[in-house]
Amino acid sequence: MNRSSEDAGVRLQVYLARCGLGSRRSCETYIERGKVAINGSPVTRAGEKVLSTDVVTVDGKKVVPVSNKIYIAVHKPREFLVSNSDPEGRPLVQELFRSAIKERLFHVGRLDYLSTGLILYTNDGEFSKLVSHPRAQIEKEYLVETGRAMEDEFLRMYSRGIRVGEIIYRCKSYVLRGPHSAIITLTEGKNREIRNVFASRNIRLKRVHRLRIGPLTLRGIPPGHFRRLTEREVRWFYEHSTPREERVPLRRPEPVVPVQGETRPVDRKSLRGPKPKYHSEKPGAPRPDNRPGSRKPHRSSRTVTGRTATGRHERGPERKQPPKRPGTKRRQERTDKHRQERRDW
Repeated sequence: MNRSSEDAGVRLQVYLARCGLGSRRSCETYIERGKVAINGSPVTRAGEKVLSTDVVTVDGKKVVPVSNKIYIAVHKPREFLVSNSDPEGRPLVQELFRSAIKERLFHVGRLDYLSTGLILYTNDGEFSKLVSHPRAQIEKEYLVETGRAMEDEFLRMYSRGIRVGEIIYRCKSYVLRGPHSAIITLTEGKNREIRNVFASRNIRLKRVHRLRIGPLTLRGIPPGHFRRLTEREVRWFYEHSTPREERVPLRRPEPVVPVQGETRPVDRKSLRGPKPKYHSEKPGAPRPDNRPGSRKPHRSSRTVTGRTATGRHERGPERKQPPKRPGTKRRQERTDKHRQERRDW
């Protein structure tokens, strides 16, 4: 953060997100539960300002903004829980990378206990908000396999919007691979959306597998393994997660015209006129077809007629025929003689 923002302070949930405790929304939950304190005073309202000289604690432990930001993609196996802890003792996804990464990471979005596929972990709260916020319109692609046959009309209704209880679910697109398999693309993944939609039509799900998040796929990541995101992949999310209405359209710069008394350099190329249609043509010069000394006409294997500068049609030059092979004349005379004899007969 710059000097001006440090003097004015930042909101408490933003500060906690920069400390790697989770997204802004999850940090607001910590604040509402009374787990956060500023300079020893508990805070239960989000939006409080944190100055650079303040000391922030969570559950009695001091937290500071992280400097080493980590982004990983995990291939979640079946029957692994996406959570920080579980009172029932079920295996957690964090256990798959805890021995290799010592920093505290939190999940971006969710996958339920029985679902499998791609899920992201990071300690960057701003990144988590960009990827998971509905306004970002980041595509999540799922492979869905069912026990009962799916109808195309049902998926078409899903793309237009299906009401289940008081919630309307809508997918962005779908591809019906077969009677029991489909690929569904979501941009606003609500809690257990696919399972709730299919359960409303009494369709039992055999498998829900997330294939893709934006440009990230499971290629090269076996189940139970993970890999770090590249700088280019992280930058893609920051560039494409901005709401469409807030994006600044790119425009072609207008040509620079020198102003009287201006000393800045001028782009000479922008002051030139349109590019000549012919390479040898210059502004104000006659066209090649009516200029003396123009290049010779193209010699073709057949006769070509074209319109000249005077508007008349002129027959083009004919290509010189190659010499005939020896004996061609005698063979032709014999053929004509036989034809004449057949005609007389």
